[in-house]
Amino acid sequence: MIQACIFDLDGVIVDTAVYHYKSWKKLAQELEFDFTEAQNEKLKGLSRMRSLQLILEWGGVDKTPLEQQELATRKNDWYVAMINRMTPQDILPGVEAFLQQARAAGLKTGLGSASKNAGLILEKTALLHLFDAIVDGNTVTASKPDPEVFLQCAKLLNISPAHCVVFEDAIAGIAAAKAAGMKVIGIGDSTILQGADEVIPGLDHMNLGKLKA
Repeated sequence: MIQACIFDLDGVIVDTAVYHYKSWKKLAQELEFDFTEAQNEKLKGLSRMRSLQLILEWGGVDKTPLEQQELATRKNDWYVAMINRMTPQDILPGVEAFLQQARAAGLKTGLGSASKNAGLILEKTALLHLFDAIVDGNTVTASKPDPEVFLQCAKLLNISPAHCVVFEDAIAGIAAAKAAGMKVIGIGDSTILQGADEVIPGLDHMNLGKLKA
């Protein structure tokens, strides 16, 4: 029986992929190589530092750990400037309605995201009050597909992982949810998110009846 819903942030609650893409592309251009949208797709669910390491590999650029930290900080500064302009208009369709339905039915709601800016985004989109627990890149050390983020969230919610369902748009996130012993509903393309228990286009296609089924 489902007692808690845990949501990824990017691509599930809001779509900040375009801001990540613009920021990473700007960084790549400064380092004199290109960064494509297809490459950006491969970074879904990964931490900032892991994303940077992959981008540097793709660009054939070698940087020391200190230089990598400086580059990641620069990219994040650009990204934060963009998300600071977010409003409730940036919430994906069906998200707020489903969160309210779930809470009204007595389900716990949590956020499990690799983003270190999750709190800021939820604040800007006026969704913060709809979450009982938030676990993000500031509180976990391992990136998805490691299950740490979801296990921490379940612990904060005081709900057994077996009674949690995760909503995820990334392959790494689906693997993390499965490793945590949770049910997982993919958000996106069913041909890509094959490890999920169910795949829907977005939360506007989800309701409590479907969740119980």
